[in-house]
Amino acid sequence: MVILADDLGHGQLGGYGQRTIRTPSLDRLAAEGVRFTGAYGGAPVCAPSRAAMLTGRHTGHGMVRENPAPGLPQSSLTDLTFAELARSAGYRTACIGKWGFGPDTPGQESHPLQRGFDRFEGYLTHRKAHRYRPTQLWSGTRRVPMKRVYAPDLFAEQAVEFIRSARHSPFLLYFATNLPHAPSTVPDLGRYRDHPWSEANRGHAAQITRLDRHVKAIMAALHESGVADHTLVLFASDNGAHEEKGVDPELFRAGGGLRGYKRNLYEGGIRVPLIAWSPSIVARPGTTVSEPVALWDLPATVADLTGSTLPAGTDSRSLLPALTGSGKVGHDFLYWYRREWYTTRRANAAEYGRGKRVAEAVRRGRWKAVRFAPGVDREAPDSEWEVELYNLATDPGERRDLAYERSDLADELVGLMRDSWMSHPSV
Repeated sequence: MVILADDLGHGQLGGYGQRTIRTPSLDRLAAEGVRFTGAYGGAPVCAPSRAAMLTGRHTGHGMVRENPAPGLPQSSLTDLTFAELARSAGYRTACIGKWGFGPDTPGQESHPLQRGFDRFEGYLTHRKAHRYRPTQLWSGTRRVPMKRVYAPDLFAEQAVEFIRSARHSPFLLYFATNLPHAPSTVPDLGRYRDHPWSEANRGHAAQITRLDRHVKAIMAALHESGVADHTLVLFASDNGAHEEKGVDPELFRAGGGLRGYKRNLYEGGIRVPLIAWSPSIVARPGTTVSEPVALWDLPATVADLTGSTLPAGTDSRSLLPALTGSGKVGHDFLYWYRREWYTTRRANAAEYGRGKRVAEAVRRGRWKAVRFAPGVDREAPDSEWEVELYNLATDPGERRDLAYERSDLADELVGLMRDSWMSHPSV
């Protein structure tokens, strides 16, 4: 089971140092499972990050590389997904929540039912997922009218129902909530009602605690259905913390002290919480894994678990060695690409005003390079790019740029960036 939060920062769970927002259910998962501290989303925004996770192809190789600008069509997802791998092995599959690819119509190639899922409940496009009380949602290929329904609560109920109905056969559930994406809409502020914060910040905190309650209900359904001991639960976020619609990420130390936010290729924009829980797989409960891993490792993990065949050419590596304690996941390096038409005040300031430029990043071991094009053209000559280099072992906050001192190493990592990019007709 994959539970994916929307814009939840690396430091917004108690298990990752959060002290203001309560997340007891997720903290318990971390205490009983494996907590990854070097896990990364596929991109600093949702569509390319989710595409990388579903297909095992990072943004240099995948078909979905950016969120669509206003007025432009949303990218379709046509690469093989981890749901197709699971279904080929006889698993029942469901996607509940935010899909985020292709047009808002049935019968198109990137619809979840065409990409390996037997059941789909939720939003087809990510823009529609910004509406917490939608007038309609999709159920399979049908639009279903909604009246004042708070969608995240409905999705949690549907996830519980699916677990109960599927418990007699192997299943894969992709639960893609839209919490805690802006706006900070929530039915009840709960314990945060009287906090001396803005309405947006109280709502944001309440959204995260509500998500934690949804995880509690889902875990209870696994236990009640008798399948918990034989289920792998993976919880993650698609990218770093947001600062939209009045939310102040600094109030919550949302990035855990890392530089940057959603939309940045600095650590605060792409490093995410990742928790793995499974009594039958996790060898040492409470383990912390610092090895760099990525959400695009999920397809290889699904293939490893189900005995299905991962297609050639993916960037995915199985997480099972880290869960069983038998070895390393084994990435040589990790790569990201960013082209973003929009930026926010803090995210732009973190990049010294370069938030709308094309950017790339590579992490190899303790070293990370980030580079910025002069504009939006990735084909600009290397001499026109601005390159930065950081030693994450001694400088996790990316404060000291070593590109001048270690120009040889910076050039090596830029070479990996060039090698990681594959042009294709849709880009």
